[in-house]
Amino acid sequence: MTKSRQVDDYNAPLVDHGGRSGTAIRIILLAIVLIAAAAGFVFFKDSLGNELVLGCLGVLAMVGIFFLVSSVIGFIEVMPQRQSDSLARAFLNSHPDGTLITDEKGRIVYANAAYGALTGARKATEVQTLETLLSRHRESNEALYRLVNGLREGREGREEFRLLRAVGPGSSAGAHWYRLKARQLTPEEGGDKPLQIWQITDITAEREDQERFFKELQNAIDYLDHAPAGFFSAGRKGEIFYLNATLAEWLGLDLTKFIPGSMNIGDLVAGEGLALIQSVQAEPGLKKTVTLDLDLRKSNGQSLPVQIIHRVTSMRDGAPGESRTIVLTRDKDGENGQSASAAAMRFTRFFNNTPMAIASVDGNGKILRTNAPFLKLFSNVVSRDDLERGALLETIVQDSDRPQIAAALAAAKDRQGDIAPIDSRTPTDDARFFRFYVNAVIDQSDEAPEEAAIVYAVEVTEQKALEAQMAQTQKMNAVGTLAGGIAHDFNNVLTAILLSSDHLLLQARPADASFADLIEIKRNANRAAVLVRQLLAFSRKQTMRPTVLNLTDVVGDLRMLVDRLLSGTNVKLDVEYGRDLWPVKTDLSQFEQVLINLCVNARDAMPEGGTLTLRTRNLPAAEVAAFNYSYMPHEDMVLVEVTDTGTGIAPEIMDKIFEPFFTTKDVGKGTGLGLAMVYGIVKQSGGYIQPESEVGKGTTFRIFLPRHIVEPAVAAEGEAADQAVAAGGAQIVEPIQPKQPEDLTGSAVVLLVEDEEAVRRGGKRMLETRGYTVHEAGSGVEALEIMEELDGKVDIVVSDVVMPEMDGPSLLRELRKKYPDLKFIFVSGYAEDAFARNLPPEAKFGFLPKPFSLKQLAVVVKETLDS
Repeated sequence: MTKSRQVDDYNAPLVDHGGRSGTAIRIILLAIVLIAAAAGFVFFKDSLGNELVLGCLGVLAMVGIFFLVSSVIGFIEVMPQRQSDSLARAFLNSHPDGTLITDEKGRIVYANAAYGALTGARKATEVQTLETLLSRHRESNEALYRLVNGLREGREGREEFRLLRAVGPGSSAGAHWYRLKARQLTPEEGGDKPLQIWQITDITAEREDQERFFKELQNAIDYLDHAPAGFFSAGRKGEIFYLNATLAEWLGLDLTKFIPGSMNIGDLVAGEGLALIQSVQAEPGLKKTVTLDLDLRKSNGQSLPVQIIHRVTSMRDGAPGESRTIVLTRDKDGENGQSASAAAMRFTRFFNNTPMAIASVDGNGKILRTNAPFLKLFSNVVSRDDLERGALLETIVQDSDRPQIAAALAAAKDRQGDIAPIDSRTPTDDARFFRFYVNAVIDQSDEAPEEAAIVYAVEVTEQKALEAQMAQTQKMNAVGTLAGGIAHDFNNVLTAILLSSDHLLLQARPADASFADLIEIKRNANRAAVLVRQLLAFSRKQTMRPTVLNLTDVVGDLRMLVDRLLSGTNVKLDVEYGRDLWPVKTDLSQFEQVLINLCVNARDAMPEGGTLTLRTRNLPAAEVAAFNYSYMPHEDMVLVEVTDTGTGIAPEIMDKIFEPFFTTKDVGKGTGLGLAMVYGIVKQSGGYIQPESEVGKGTTFRIFLPRHIVEPAVAAEGEAADQAVAAGGAQIVEPIQPKQPEDLTGSAVVLLVEDEEAVRRGGKRMLETRGYTVHEAGSGVEALEIMEELDGKVDIVVSDVVMPEMDGPSLLRELRKKYPDLKFIFVSGYAEDAFARNLPPEAKFGFLPKPFSLKQLAVVVKETLDS
């Protein structure tokens, strides 16, 4: 900006309207002249007598009238504009800030009285531009430069700067602070050309007030930092924004490394003191202050007994607000005259840090005093305010248990001893269990003469869960043992039926009247055999062939089969595959049965349609722990979830769904063995299954299988590794050729050992029809005697496992001592690993599960002899 013409006075017009009014006067004069000329020609038209001239005079008259009207309208517009300009000048002239208006070239257009007084201009001719006044000082010149550049870019701005002496001579001596503002006034806002408005204000007094305030604030902070009491302030979530040096020294904290918000109140408080602090709640929109005795935690882990004055605020909606806390500590006994309260303080420390919730009550059950664990355990039932209003002990137990509490308190009031503990649950949560111990107060203290009983409470939720789990496990084991025994006996019966039916079928012709009945007998025997296998699966005694599996492939292969099961229904299948699933080791066919059974149950639970979801994913040990299943180890698992959106399972039957023969389906639509088989297969695979359901929303079955770690040496052996039985190391001789032999006849000598006469007789007859020479024995002892009589001239031994006097494994060990190369086949209704663990690692044998048909017996004997 450069110095330009001086304004006439401080009230120079914002925009010069003089040119506009002069133009209007000239237009009016021109209009009068034109109208007068036209009138003269009209009066002298007779002397002129020229029509062309008359026409021109008419045109001049119309033009004159037009200019006259326009000028009149112009006057109407100009008069309000002049009035607006007068008001604007009056407003700017009375404004307390010095105001200067310049054009785009920096020439002064307007300056108000405050600007003249601030800059020392006593009359209009002495007004100077800001550039002239401020460019001589470095601080103000830089500020002015930034503002000018901002105006060129169309930005308004403000700057504050300090000068060692005043801008004008009228101000007090010494340094001064100024605030300078600048903005652009566009033509649309104020005239034909853009203008710049500058406002300058002396803010020295304002700055001095701020500096004085901050100085006092700093003095207050310095005092608070080194006050004889500790202090900390916290936000709504308990995050600590400030703690003073005194408290930091007591706790051994390095204040230079403290970052606001990096610590929480819970980081400072030891034991259950946090529960005491959290119990203090103010009414919505109000504040509350309480005094508490508790322990703080030092940086070295030691406790610091203190008394705090804790003040909390509450938001208008009732949410917790910020808090301020003063911390008082007491010296050792004898110092500061506080030895009398030191013992009480130590008691308070122990009282609030005991693992049991403690409350003292009067004879009517009113709670007089509690410790921190009590407030923590029952925070969802009673608050500190409820206790202050005289809450009763019965309010923290369910209605059904209140008579027991009342009876216990009455016994305590009568000074009776040995009051039985009471198990109860809170009214707000049926899943949490507590055990209450009520002890009578024999001698009341002077401080609490109304005290009648001390009540101790311990949460036993986890203990109850373990007890329920143990009872369920024992019940399932007992049922499994029973089911296994029943299955073993049924296998013997079914084996005899199958062998007899096969023998009759060999002698019958399809045209015989009895042929169809024999086929029906065999078909139903096989159906019964399926039920027996399900019982064995539940009792975890089913034959398993575990292999290393990738569940992504297993689920993918089953997807088409599940789609067929869902065809004709409104159930949609959704499969979510986990990425890079860990391998697991289980029996492929058995695990497929698990998934098929769960999918069929899910389909039946959605008669109106819904979504069936199969989901797989890896679960690291930390995520397994997050499920909080007490019976499951915290190790890497692979999770398979089967979820439906069906009717759900009622809570009262949830504990029974895995029991054999328990079903909610109509008669003839289910045996009740499906989930029992699922449970047994999962448990026999070393896994866990956990159902979760909500009536009306659906059910989820979670299967957890242990991650299988394949060691390099084992992996190099390939398929040979799957031949070993994990339990005892004994090997089962598998058929060398996957294809069954076409010729099932033979001439070998067979020793058949079976305690069930019907099975033994049927097996002997069937093998003899194939050409074998069969010797039979009813026990292991009898088998040894027959071997002695035959002088060991036996090619193969087929023996039952469970027999009186001597079982099958014992017979094998005795025979191998004298005949190490003797071939041996075990026949059993149990899984082979149930007895293989009792055999030496080098023992080799074949295995045939009961029940079996004639053809299955002949195939195993033939393959074992040829292997």
